[in-house]
Amino acid sequence: MSSGLVDAPPSPSSTPPKRARRWLRWLIVSVVTVVLLIAGAGVGLFLKLTGNLKHEDVAGDLGAARPAKVASTAMNVLIVGSDQRDGKNARYGHRIDGERTDTIMLAHLSSKRDNAMVISFPRDSMVQLPACRAKHGLPGQQPHLGMINESFNTGGIACTWKTVETLTGIHIDHFVKVDFTGFKGIVDAVGGVEVCLPQRVDDDKAMLHLRAGRQTLNGEQSLGYVRARYSFGDGSDIGRIQRQQMFVASMVKKVMSGQTLTDPARLLSILDAGTKAVTTDPELTTGVMKDLALSLQGLSAGRIHFITTPWHYSVSQPGRVEWVQPQANRLFDIVATDAEPAGVKGGQTKVPRSKVQVELRNGTYRSGLGRQVAASLEQRGYHITKIGDTARKPYRKSMIMYGPNGETRVPTLAKDLLAASPKLAGEARTSRLVLVIGDDWRGLKALHPADSDALKGFDATHDTCAG
Repeated sequence: MSSGLVDAPPSPSSTPPKRARRWLRWLIVSVVTVVLLIAGAGVGLFLKLTGNLKHEDVAGDLGAARPAKVASTAMNVLIVGSDQRDGKNARYGHRIDGERTDTIMLAHLSSKRDNAMVISFPRDSMVQLPACRAKHGLPGQQPHLGMINESFNTGGIACTWKTVETLTGIHIDHFVKVDFTGFKGIVDAVGGVEVCLPQRVDDDKAMLHLRAGRQTLNGEQSLGYVRARYSFGDGSDIGRIQRQQMFVASMVKKVMSGQTLTDPARLLSILDAGTKAVTTDPELTTGVMKDLALSLQGLSAGRIHFITTPWHYSVSQPGRVEWVQPQANRLFDIVATDAEPAGVKGGQTKVPRSKVQVELRNGTYRSGLGRQVAASLEQRGYHITKIGDTARKPYRKSMIMYGPNGETRVPTLAKDLLAASPKLAGEARTSRLVLVIGDDWRGLKALHPADSDALKGFDATHDTCAG
């Protein structure tokens, strides 16, 4: 188990030049590939990895009216997290029939393999669900307005695939389904994943007890971290999605680091755990995975972007969310046509909302105002780390408190608020902002239809401690 301590980063003089690191990565991949595919032991291991994979054929359930594949060499992979609770997974909750999913993502790999996007779909999204036939004891799905995650429970992964294609117009090439136990194995094979917590977490339901600050989680801890909901931030499902995205980004960054690439034993351990953990369509074989991995060697972590489908809370169905248009369809068009949104290109001076973490403190006597403000900010893409009250009340003026590391994030938040004055505060030692809600609070400014900030997301180099 990791001690949670992090080694100091190497000095600039000890860091290899970018060209040298790229050459080293290619050399390592080439050597590992030759060893695996030519040496006798490597062939045996390749067969073992192939035997690890589980497949489910869904081709006959997708229907004829599928979206056209516009970019022939781009790849779109549907990723779901399964919470089937039998066998090894029984300890994570009471037995339920079938499977459910709290995680639905779509990974888009560009034709040139020079950038990637991972789109999350909020599980509580109210959408028009298509018809899916009954299969393997599942009842199937009739066309109706419902939550997007219903498709998995009523029609399995095939119905979820069909639902996402129907809603987005994006042609999906493959699927990957990961269960609880498999997820833990992948994290442990990686050597743990680093996260940063703004405060201590004690959640008996998720079997999770963590100290505040930067630390490395093992597989068991990581499962609790990505599943927990009410013990983090504002307790919303959107907050959990943001945390899951940050976790995956941190894992990707570690897998792509020199620490992993220069350790053949760890690489093989990751391959073994990864192939044991997933169920895929029959066309996503270990051979396809190998070719895909080799084609992605020029992709840096900074070119992998995590985005949540633009959304807002439903007025007609409290507790549910709806997708914001035209922003959502603009995002889907970008993926379907293999275009690159302006938000993922370099040269930005404004910090996007997705990279701004906000702690809310209600300085008024208006009960529940903190959660109302949190919901409004989450709809814009901000990350809410905590909701509480000020030590004294009332505050006459709303203010944004920040430390030296958070100064560049203040203009982003201030631009969205009708009333709030920035204030340099010594207690804000990280880049996290503290929004104090005063009696003058008047809400957020109207969002312009052309606002594309929600499409920018964050990349896999994102530091959860930096905010």
